Amino acid sequence: MTEHIRLACPQLLAPHEGGYQLLGSRCHACGEIYFPARAACTRCCGTRFDTHGLGRSGVLWSWTIQGFLPKPPYNSGETEASFKPYGVGYVEMASGIKVESRLVVGDGGLQIGMPMQLTLERYRTDADGAPWFTFAFEAVAPAAGKQAAPALAKEHRHAQ
Repeated sequence: MTEHIRLACPQLLAPHEGGYQLLGSRCHACGEIYFPARAACTRCCGTRFDTHGLGRSGVLWSWTIQGFLPKPPYNSGETEASFKPYGVGYVEMASGIKVESRLVVGDGGLQIGMPMQLTLERYRTDADGAPWFTFAFEAVAPAAGKQAAPALAKEHRHAQ
């Protein structure tokens, strides 16, 4: 699954358990975790860091719908006419760090507190027609026999 995929942000991802996990950094002096990786710690001013895997799952902390084409340096290749709204929000990882990410909005909508998992989403297509991907989070399907919690704002999925 991880071979031959063009990533828009390869420094943020690493192969993990048949998929990918997010990569951040951890201050060697105080243990503070960062995403994306940093060169200086805002907690203790340390400058020695270790690469730190953040995993591939978390909980939706906050979200909204990006309803208009972002300004540069956004480079998806879309135009005002071809732009499609998408979810964006913060996912709290097991370490407690909150990661800003695109969100895949499924039929169940989004709800603060719902479990999320890392996925790759098509970001753009290059001049040769090859797809490029970025990371995103999607809702974890409820286990068999369990009912999903009611989702908020399903109607916001594709505003316009």
